[in-house]
Amino acid sequence: MLTFLCLAVPIVPPADVVVDAMENLAMPYTLPRLRAVTVGGESSYDRTGGNDDGFSGKYSFLRKEGDLLIIADLKGPGVLQRFHSPTPTELPLEFYFDGEATPRIKAPFRDLFLGGVPGFPEPLVGHGVGGFYSYVPIAYARSLKIAYRGPLMNFYQINYASLHEGAGVASWTPNTGPRLQTACQLLKRTGDDISAAMAPPSARLQTTRVSRPLAPGKTIRLFNDQRGGRIVGLRLSPAHALAGKDRAIVLRIAFDAARTPAVLCPVGDFFGASWGEPAMRSLLVGTADDTAYCYLPMPYDRSARIELVSERTSGPSIPVEAEIVRADAPRADNEGRFYAVWRRENPTTMGEPFTFVRAQGHGHLIGVTLQSQGMEPGSTPFFEGDDQATIDGKLAVHGTGSEDFFNGGWYDVPGRWDGRKSLPLSGCLDYRKDLGRSAAYRFMLGDPCVYHESLHFAIEHAPEKNNIATDYVGVAYLYADRPPEGAGALPRVADRAVTDPKRIVIAAGWNVPVKAFSLQNATLKKGGQRVGARDVRVLSVRAEGGDIFGDHFIEVLCDIPADGSYRLTAEVVAGPEVGQVQWTRDEAPVGPKADLNALEREVRSVSLGSVLLRRGPTPIMLKLTPGGADGRAIGLDLVTLVFERD
Repeated sequence: MLTFLCLAVPIVPPADVVVDAMENLAMPYTLPRLRAVTVGGESSYDRTGGNDDGFSGKYSFLRKEGDLLIIADLKGPGVLQRFHSPTPTELPLEFYFDGEATPRIKAPFRDLFLGGVPGFPEPLVGHGVGGFYSYVPIAYARSLKIAYRGPLMNFYQINYASLHEGAGVASWTPNTGPRLQTACQLLKRTGDDISAAMAPPSARLQTTRVSRPLAPGKTIRLFNDQRGGRIVGLRLSPAHALAGKDRAIVLRIAFDAARTPAVLCPVGDFFGASWGEPAMRSLLVGTADDTAYCYLPMPYDRSARIELVSERTSGPSIPVEAEIVRADAPRADNEGRFYAVWRRENPTTMGEPFTFVRAQGHGHLIGVTLQSQGMEPGSTPFFEGDDQATIDGKLAVHGTGSEDFFNGGWYDVPGRWDGRKSLPLSGCLDYRKDLGRSAAYRFMLGDPCVYHESLHFAIEHAPEKNNIATDYVGVAYLYADRPPEGAGALPRVADRAVTDPKRIVIAAGWNVPVKAFSLQNATLKKGGQRVGARDVRVLSVRAEGGDIFGDHFIEVLCDIPADGSYRLTAEVVAGPEVGQVQWTRDEAPVGPKADLNALEREVRSVSLGSVLLRRGPTPIMLKLTPGGADGRAIGLDLVTLVFERD
């Protein structure tokens, strides 16, 4: 039997509490309301601080009951708000309520996320970027026990909210009523204008439209309201021009004549950019059709001001088009103010996790974005790091890996966390192993991270011990009764700008996209090899005779991050089965032929030439010709392609 660390923090007795489990999802205009619940989490994380967060299953259950693995045993009243796993199986998952001997929910684990189980409709459940998730609120009056009927449970995360003693909540039934339907309809509107859904039902809406050029070094005011109300929609275009790698266009939002802006953030990053490019398309914040949008409600007492500040010193003016949707509903006494905090650690602190936000007082975190870049291109092990929520001085939630926190899984695996994809509340903003980059977002519409005294929300930057130096940029969105640390502060432009690596390392044996290879008499495979004392993965080409139109070849697609002159070096396995390789463009050689044929196998680096390359996907054509003593061997064992900018 395992000893389990309980991660819930003590419940704060509330003055009042809303116990409608569907409130967060069916009534999103209540987002600013300060919550009286206490949040906690269960997960399969490694209790020793290592990286066995579900691989072996050692920490993936609390105890055994016969052939059942008990993965959660929650005391009510409460609501399970989120369930995530990258490893669901066909074996049953069972939910026991209030001490009942028979499970109310019993279904194959994977089926819970596919929309076919009663009470678990899409898009409240879903899957993508390697992960499976459920945001179906599962209320329990006295208790909820979750059991897995199988020999091995791997990775999982559960988020829940505990209510105060005596709260009148009814335990789950397969509800298909109007509230559930309303929540599903809302999530299906991702990318649409949902400003009306973010305003109280009785509020009147008014839209302000502004067209104004933003010149370098200038500030333009988009909105200036001298009455109480709330912003329920903000749309800006052109999104691509307002973003950019310099992060020099800043969004500034201030409420009620506060000295410190509630929002002071590079525009692109506020709307979910990925290293200067618009990328996010979530329900609440993102970009669609080159228009950046935000539908997080921002209530204020007396006044609101929205400005764009250009800290560029040169370049053309940007023809800004803005729409601000205002609701005539001032901030209520039980509502927090909206804040967005931009933070960068470059490099991250060795031995300490990256901090998204620290806050005192009462509030709730509603979402984060993260752009993470390692110092060594071709490798992203820092994304093994776990998320950690320390609430009111105690660890309340501990995750199982960075991509798991963002509802994904298995970064660097084809078809999973391997590219840009947006889901309603979470997604991958980018994954570029060749550049050492991974970026993501998650909005906690159904599972806000509530704190009553303090919050430290952080994420690790290594499999363990936070011992991989990285460049992390995060935006935290929250509602609070006072400003969090770092609100209204930004470093100088030079310390905000994206840093593109001058060296690109493409691991050919893992994930290089192959555009084409010889049309006949050739084979292609990937696999591991032992060469001397080193284990390497290679992309292998073997050929004989001739191709239809000339020399044998392999063409791979490499994504170049910036314009410039690049030198290309190939790390290869030389040996008796391979011949000559040459980099060509438009059938002309870029560099000399490199003969890789050798009596003994060895890993070596060969220079293939230097040429001016443009930013974006670039085909690299490698021609293969016979080599060796007898001039007959045609082949290539490619380990890496390394581009270095001159």
